Amino acid sequence: MIGELMTLCMMAFALGMDAFSVGLGMGFFRLRLKQMFYIGFTIGVFHIVMPLLGMMVGRFLSEQFSGIASYIGGALLLILGVQMIVTSFKRESDPLISPVGIGLLFFALSVSLDSFSVGLSLGIYGARTLVTIFLFGFFSMWLTWLGLLLGRRFQKWLGIYGEMLGGSILFMFGIKLLFPI
Repeated sequence: MIGELMTLCMMAFALGMDAFSVGLGMGFFRLRLKQMFYIGFTIGVFHIVMPLLGMMVGRFLSEQFSGIASYIGGALLLILGVQMIVTSFKRESDPLISPVGIGLLFFALSVSLDSFSVGLSLGIYGARTLVTIFLFGFFSMWLTWLGLLLGRRFQKWLGIYGEMLGGSILFMFGIKLLFPI
């Protein structure tokens, strides 16, 4: 149980690093603290809903393809980790969507799409649902807030390394699922 909890915490941290790096970028805009609260809270909620949906689909797939389910989950984590690392090197200009109103919902959805894939993998693997979604929401919300606040103070160079770290962690868990020791 403790090993699974530590693993889930590290995965939640890895997913939250993506939200952290986005928060860093958003922190360079002149946002009020109230706006920052809503951004972090909304991203946290989406990081609960998306992995929950992914876990439900993953459990269904696990029942259908029980023999190869853990390999599918590991491959998904590998692909997601590589994708996060590669996108950390891309230089993007200002975001197309403003994090206000309906734009905030689209923004939170785009940031939390990777948590759907991880939820899918964890559903196949059979992780505990309530613990998983709580940790994903908690870490992403707090890391978003931290990123927004630090973004006010520091330059963008930190955001690249945050997403790269998150991708590396997910990649390593994909390796662990594919090649159990």
